Amino acid sequence: MPSPKDVSVTQGSCQVPLSLAVRSGDAPGSASVPPATDRGAGVFKRTRRLPSQRAPGGRGAAGPMKRHRPNGRTHGFGVCAIGAVLACASVANATTPGAYTIQHTESHAVRVTILTDGLEHPWSLAFLPDGRMLVTERPGRLRYVGADGTLDPTLIDGLPATVAEAGQGGLHDVALHPDFGRNRLVYIAYAGKKGRRYGTELARGRLDGHRLEDVEVLFRALPKSHGGRHFGGRVVFDGKGHVFLTLGDRGDRPRAQDLGDHAGSVIRLAEDGGVPADNPFVSVPGARPEIFSLGNRNVQGAALNPWTGELWTHEHGPQGGDEVNVIRAGANYGWPVITYGKNYGIGTTIGEGTHRDDVASPVHQWTPSIAPSGMAFYDGDRFPGWRGSLLVGALKFRLLVRLELAGERVLREERMFEDVLGRIRDVRVGPDGLVYILNDHPNGVIARLEPEGG
Repeated sequence: MPSPKDVSVTQGSCQVPLSLAVRSGDAPGSASVPPATDRGAGVFKRTRRLPSQRAPGGRGAAGPMKRHRPNGRTHGFGVCAIGAVLACASVANATTPGAYTIQHTESHAVRVTILTDGLEHPWSLAFLPDGRMLVTERPGRLRYVGADGTLDPTLIDGLPATVAEAGQGGLHDVALHPDFGRNRLVYIAYAGKKGRRYGTELARGRLDGHRLEDVEVLFRALPKSHGGRHFGGRVVFDGKGHVFLTLGDRGDRPRAQDLGDHAGSVIRLAEDGGVPADNPFVSVPGARPEIFSLGNRNVQGAALNPWTGELWTHEHGPQGGDEVNVIRAGANYGWPVITYGKNYGIGTTIGEGTHRDDVASPVHQWTPSIAPSGMAFYDGDRFPGWRGSLLVGALKFRLLVRLELAGERVLREERMFEDVLGRIRDVRVGPDGLVYILNDHPNGVIARLEPEGG
């Protein structure tokens, strides 16, 4: 297997939205976008659609929108200046539903459309059988979004009273039970508060209209602690009667190597919250029996590989060392003893190094960090060139990563949609084979990726 740092990376290109470039007579072009810095929650801004411009667009890096006159001439600032490099127009500056841009990747021309706006730091979504979506907002709200992108103004009630927003923590993942059509069970992960301390919790309830009924807390990460960092918070079913919950080290490094502490681990439970008899540390004195793996810093992406049935995750490193891992029973993923990451600011080594025989090595790692969040395997048919790939969102560099896989080997990496959607929080493949993106922003959006031209 090649070293995780030896994989080639290709940066995609983008095209000015057809609503601007084609109608105005400008020749579409492409250009690389300089790396973004991690200075804020996102770059979405509300913009007013011009009355004479039915196809929505926005103000992006390429400059202000043009007003189109009946004779096809334009006035105002141009999309590009003579002698300047043509920059990518971005829907990140136009949150009006229906706004779109055409982006060119290695395999596909992709239409990126704003489906929904008005979400406050959206964190996760789940697709309902009737075509609607459930969406979580970090401050503690669970909401319906229609198949057409309409945001239901009525909140879903009945969430646990302990759900609390604390720094990075709040309402995190939402997932439907595999037999949701029969039992209507919805699982949520969140930061739960007790006194002045917090910890990740997992609860489930029966969805009945705008309320969760018969809510029960299945798991509480212990011990709870102060601070608002590293909650993890992804929920994945394995299709065999178990549910995984990812955690973080809560900003306290040594906890990730302590089997008597849930922090810094991946948890496996029975779907009713019980502890499976075959969990790896059930018989270890002093160990928390729910722990399935340890040495995980902050896991904010998790998905079941549809071809192998194994759980894949990614986790944040410190200064470098973000990782993609295949999670196996009892495995130690090293944090903070074995890591590619360095200490913030000073750049000194953390732990013993990057490899040790008794520590599971990552399938892939990013240095510098991309701050990954959300991921999905693409097994649909709308993007044939992406089939078999792993899609990973990036908060820091504001892009979507596609990892081309051969088994557990990452052959290459493509970086797409840089600075188009801001800080990407979640990535999902819908039942329609299209890709849906959530961005982390006070006025967050759901964006849909679809092949241009069908």
